[in-house]
Amino acid sequence: MMIGAILGDMIGAPYEFDRSPKTKDFPMFSDQSRFTDDTVMTIAVAEALLDNRGASDDDLKAAVVQSMQKWGHRYPHAGYGGRFSGWLRAKDPQPYGSYGNGSAMRVSAAGWLYDTLEKTRRIARLTAEVTHNHPEGVKGAEATATAIYLARTGHGKDEIRDTIVAAFGYDLSRTCDEIRPAYHHVETCQETVPEAITAFLEGTDFEDVIRTAVSLGGDCDTLTCIAGSIAEAFYSVPALFEAECKARLPEDMMEVLNRFDEARGR
Repeated sequence: MMIGAILGDMIGAPYEFDRSPKTKDFPMFSDQSRFTDDTVMTIAVAEALLDNRGASDDDLKAAVVQSMQKWGHRYPHAGYGGRFSGWLRAKDPQPYGSYGNGSAMRVSAAGWLYDTLEKTRRIARLTAEVTHNHPEGVKGAEATATAIYLARTGHGKDEIRDTIVAAFGYDLSRTCDEIRPAYHHVETCQETVPEAITAFLEGTDFEDVIRTAVSLGGDCDTLTCIAGSIAEAFYSVPALFEAECKARLPEDMMEVLNRFDEARGR
C-alpha cells in the first residue's frame, strides 16, 4: 500500500512542467522515472502515522512535522517548492496558509490506516494543517483520503464520485478529453485534485488510470501520484509495476513501506 502513489510520482516525474505527451501512449518507465518530493513526503507522513497511532491530535501533528523535516533533510534535493523548502529548514515550522497540492500528494497513508471515514478525514486534515492550513489545502487532503478509503472498502465509482461531490463540492462533471487540451502546470489543490480523481474515475484498470493522468499534463508527478493512490485502493497494483517501483526506492523508504504493509496485514 502507498505503492500506487509512489508509482504515480515516478511515472509522472519525467512529464512535469507541461512536458506531458498529452496522450496515453508513452513509455511507463525510463531512466527518468524516479521518486520526487511527493514520495519523500508520502513516506514521512506514513512513518509518523505508524509511530503515533492513538496519539492526541496535537501530538500527531507534532510527529508529522518532525517526520517531514527529518525526511526532508535526508533527501534535500527531491524538488520541493520554495516556501515548503523554507518550512523544512525552520527551527519552529508553522503552517503558512498554502492551498498547494502537496497536502493531497502526501496523504495516502491516512486513506489506508483507519477503520472509519470520519477518522480518515480527521487524520487527513491533521496531516495537511501543519503546512497547508488554507481551506482548499485541507479539502484536497481530505478528498484524496476519502476517495482512497471508499475505494478500498468496496464502494463503486459512482458512489465515490457522488460522495466527493457532495462532501467537497468539486466539479467532477468534465471528461478527461474536455480537461486535457487547455490543462497546464498548476500546483493548487483545487486545480489538481479534481483532475486526478477524474482520471481515476475514467481509468479502466491501474495502468489505464496512470496513463490517463499523465496524458492530462499539468503538475504531472503530483496529479498522477494522487490518481495512483486511489487506483491502487480500487484495483491493486500489478506485480510487475510494484517490482519496478521497489527497485527504484532506497532501503530506508522500503523499511517504512514494509512496516506499513505489516500494519495493514499484508
